[in-house]
Amino acid sequence: MESDLEICTNLIGKAKNIVVLTGAGISTESGIKDFRSKTGVYQIAPEYILSLVYFYQHPVEFYQFALEHLYHPDAIPNKGHEILAKWEDQGKVQHIITQNIDGLHQKGGSKNVIEFHGTMKTASCLHCGKIYSTEEMVSRIQTMEDFYVCSYCNTKRERDRYIKPEVVLFGDTGEWFSFEGFNTIIQLIDQADCILVMGTSLKVTPFSTFPQYRRQGVPLIIINIGDTPYDHETGVYIINDSIGESLTKIDRKLSGSVDVFEH
Repeated sequence: MESDLEICTNLIGKAKNIVVLTGAGISTESGIKDFRSKTGVYQIAPEYILSLVYFYQHPVEFYQFALEHLYHPDAIPNKGHEILAKWEDQGKVQHIITQNIDGLHQKGGSKNVIEFHGTMKTASCLHCGKIYSTEEMVSRIQTMEDFYVCSYCNTKRERDRYIKPEVVLFGDTGEWFSFEGFNTIIQLIDQADCILVMGTSLKVTPFSTFPQYRRQGVPLIIINIGDTPYDHETGVYIINDSIGESLTKIDRKLSGSVDVFEH
């Protein structure tokens, strides 16, 4: 009888248009904390601290928290990121849609990446749109009292030109939250011949709804330590194990290595 890993390997082996959905679980293997686990960011502070309301009311405290817990310039991609990039080069993976804001997919070599929740790499003025690198914001914090106020434009109310990290906060909308953005993602899912979900419990909307748009008969593979709302549906295949280890075994098998499933 085939193991779950063998079944998933065969499905991935046959696929030519895989769309990948990733969450914090793929980045924890690079030493980045997730949000909702027992050791996650929300054990340190409530979700409210990552809301648009809190950002406007307490910009200094918001930046202190964000730079300490969400900004990871020294983190390096792990085997999971690298194998996805390899599969993209081979024409197997067509797109990655990620909840992560760490940029590790791109660092790992992937090119077709939709950062659904934005990025911590840059910040922008809410009035004129001037882009600031996060390195620049760190420098401003060290040298300016009102570092979070744009230096390139003028408004009656100072808060109208606050510089916000380009991440999607609670109560916020991002580039991909528009009708056009949603439509693009739904079309990608609809065109896929396999959906691969990794490192997310698929419990946060609207990201959690994306697998619903796959065509009938298209397999949904989920590699995640915890459970998801999709686990017991038909055509869903589950691997409750490390993403890096699982993808390494699958990739070795696809590359022709033998005895990869014997341990």
